[in-house]
Amino acid sequence: MTDSAPHSPSPASTLPTVSIVIPAYNEEAGIRRCLVAAIEQSVPAHEIIVVDNKSTDGTRAAVEAMQAAFPGASIRLVTQNAEQGITPTRNAGFDAATGTVIGRIDADTALAPNWVEQVQLAFASGEFVAASGPVEYYDMPMRSFGHHADDTFRKLQVKLAGKYVFLFGTNMAITKEAWLAVRDDVCPDREDLMHEDLDLAVHLALKGFKIGYVSAMTVGMSARRLDSAPKDYYYYVERFKRTYEAHGIRDLRLLAPMAVFLGIYPALHVQRRLLEHRTAQAWGGRPRDTQPAE
Repeated sequence: MTDSAPHSPSPASTLPTVSIVIPAYNEEAGIRRCLVAAIEQSVPAHEIIVVDNKSTDGTRAAVEAMQAAFPGASIRLVTQNAEQGITPTRNAGFDAATGTVIGRIDADTALAPNWVEQVQLAFASGEFVAASGPVEYYDMPMRSFGHHADDTFRKLQVKLAGKYVFLFGTNMAITKEAWLAVRDDVCPDREDLMHEDLDLAVHLALKGFKIGYVSAMTVGMSARRLDSAPKDYYYYVERFKRTYEAHGIRDLRLLAPMAVFLGIYPALHVQRRLLEHRTAQAWGGRPRDTQPAE
């Protein structure tokens, strides 16, 4: 599916419930904004689950403050201390979710006000079991143009992907049933080499599940990945290649995002340094064994 056509409104009783899962590691600075956007939805989420992964800052306290401020918002705080990393943290959140559909976003994601509603409508048809949507970079200039460009590029990616349609962890959803079907197959990636969202998408494809793309599932996100040092950024981008190679998939069309991300980095990295954005993302940049001690 390249895109989702507008759906006719369905009775609320027939629409799936949506849990929102937010993995978090040292996200004190942005988690409040993320939660406010998740709360202020045209249709409320079934639950909002923040999975804290050994944070050493005030992430937990910030989430607990939001729980107290919004007692009716069904905010849950889950602790995942068994392993450091995005994959086990995501898995803990997916396992804890009780909704029919699990929405997965990042701690710097700002959901559009109708995101939950659009996820419900998109998944009501049963046409696919997982989907992603476009993003708008809220800390970059020309946001509307960037949103349009991102949506256009992701639609092209879907056409190029063939069987292996991507999932994008900043803005994705998957049915609980599909998650349970592949849960024991997804790679633990303890070496921290892959994109966990692409790994999940590959395992869904290998099981014969269909992944969609829904333009109406829109979120805002930070472009803070561009603040990473060149070596860290390159390691992050190389995750595309390493993920597919780990599954024996060698198709140059699937590596199109690498060319785009590497092409935009030099100019935008310099621009953000001039604007004094210094918030490089904690997860995903460099191999774990070279991470500096906290």
